Amino acid sequence: MTKKFTPTPHDAVFRQFLHEKETAQDFFEIWLPDEIKALCDFTTMKVESGSFVDEDMKAYQSDILYSLKTKKGKGYLYLLVESQSTPDKLIAWRLMRYSMAAMQKHLDAGNKTLPLVFPILFYMGKKSPYPQSTYWLDCFEDRGLAERIYTQPFRLADVTTLEDGEIMQHRRMALLEIVQKHIRRRDMSELLNEIVTILSHNEYTENQVVTMMNYLIQEGNSKNPKQFITEIAKKSEKHEGALMTMAQVLKQEGRQEGIQEGIQKGIQEGIQKGRQEGIKKGREEGEQQASMKIASQMLESGMDKQSVMKFTGLTKEQINNLYNRDN
Repeated sequence: MTKKFTPTPHDAVFRQFLHEKETAQDFFEIWLPDEIKALCDFTTMKVESGSFVDEDMKAYQSDILYSLKTKKGKGYLYLLVESQSTPDKLIAWRLMRYSMAAMQKHLDAGNKTLPLVFPILFYMGKKSPYPQSTYWLDCFEDRGLAERIYTQPFRLADVTTLEDGEIMQHRRMALLEIVQKHIRRRDMSELLNEIVTILSHNEYTENQVVTMMNYLIQEGNSKNPKQFITEIAKKSEKHEGALMTMAQVLKQEGRQEGIQEGIQKGIQEGIQKGRQEGIKKGREEGEQQASMKIASQMLESGMDKQSVMKFTGLTKEQINNLYNRDN
């Protein structure tokens, strides 16, 4: 028996050949449909890293990924080749998974639109022809339902388009939908009656209600959150205890914030006052030094002390000190 120098010799030789750009181009000329070939600018073709593949899949997958620009303006096309010698029932899903990973890698590089990724399965196994489907929707138990789900736009649950009256009929979803519809648009206190009505149905756990009220406090724009929560608590018998506790916590937090603001304001005022006093003191010291200099010059010129005091505003003691210093 011939010794195998690699655990996957079929993959290794295939990879070696397809990593050569000229060989890969011949491969694509043979196997790509004309519509895709017409898009390809083979002069821009280059090998891309296959490092996007999950760690647990590296041991048994052998993919070649080429990128190239299209001939129709901006856009990229990726050609993904997977070689296989043993049939795999889920091969189509693997190819789809690799394709999506290549798309994500393209977006991660800063591109704003998805590229086309064209997968090709290269098969060289004993069993012929290849016995499994290469259509990824065949990987589902119910292909018909999967096709209806994945070949049309996904369902959109847009609460911003619903009337409030319709939302009010949505039972356990009503509270979440009414709040999230309006939380960026209105003062939440305007929804007081709707929220109380929804809570009166007693379909929410205390954890849900407390979580929602916290959300309203953090993200809502109610002018007086404490009063808002207190009003809801008064009209919601089941959740009154928990909501009144929240209101008290808000009251205490408001008091603490007021104290902190007062302290901070006092500190700022003190700093400002000190700064102003420092400026005043500096100005006075500067003026006094200027007066002392002028007085000194007057004394040196022979002017009497009384006249110097009159002109400079210095005291008799300051003039005497200055006279003694200069003499």
